[in-house]
Amino acid sequence: MPSEGQVMMDADWLQPSWPLQSEGVRSFMTTRAGGVSGGAFGSMNVGAAVQDDPAAVAENRARVDRALAAKAVFLRQVHGSEVVLLNPSHALHAAEAPVADASVSTLPGLAVAIQVADCLPVLFAAPGGVAGAHAGWRGLAGGVLENTVAALCRAAACQPADVQAWLGACIGPEAFEVGPEVLGAFGARSDAESSEFFRFRPNAMGEARWRADLPGLARQRLFALGLTQVGGGSWCTFSDASRFFSYRREHVSGRMVAAICLA
Repeated sequence: MPSEGQVMMDADWLQPSWPLQSEGVRSFMTTRAGGVSGGAFGSMNVGAAVQDDPAAVAENRARVDRALAAKAVFLRQVHGSEVVLLNPSHALHAAEAPVADASVSTLPGLAVAIQVADCLPVLFAAPGGVAGAHAGWRGLAGGVLENTVAALCRAAACQPADVQAWLGACIGPEAFEVGPEVLGAFGARSDAESSEFFRFRPNAMGEARWRADLPGLARQRLFALGLTQVGGGSWCTFSDASRFFSYRREHVSGRMVAAICLA
């Protein structure tokens, strides 16, 4: 096991590519590789509420910290749109996880951590601050990205045009089957068979279903906010079982983390 303070990042983890990375931002998204969990949670599960061995989860989270050379603050995510501004008290050993689906950090060494297993993680970097958001369809429709960008701009005293975003791995548009309630949440008309981000495809029982493009919906919202640099979003968690956890595919599933901090 690497010694305290040693930076170790598994070669399989996803690494955002953005100019600010060379100016003191550390970021990545874990995959299944690089951890110590076994069975259905093998091997890099960071989820503490999925019946994995707590000692294995603790070691996996410690590996995240060592790879960041920072303390990752995990959230109690509830598919909402609340954003928390991290402070040193959140890094204390006995601190309760904040109830939120996004967080912002302006402190070097205090990292944002977003857990996912099909939902879309979005990382943000700006001069003087970083952020992350858990963007499943409920949070996305509820404004979690808008709230996160606004909170980051307030905390870092910047404008949306100064913010870069990176979309991690999530369930892809060929696999994400949704019903009319999801279309309604985004203001799409369920009587229109297909639209830019919802492709009509009835299921085997003939019920109306659509394939939803979660990264496309996120990009649309980010560009509308004034961001011009948005990357990533090309990996499908559902279709690549060897590399990613997927709750829709497995139900008993581990969790990955997308993390970012100021160095």
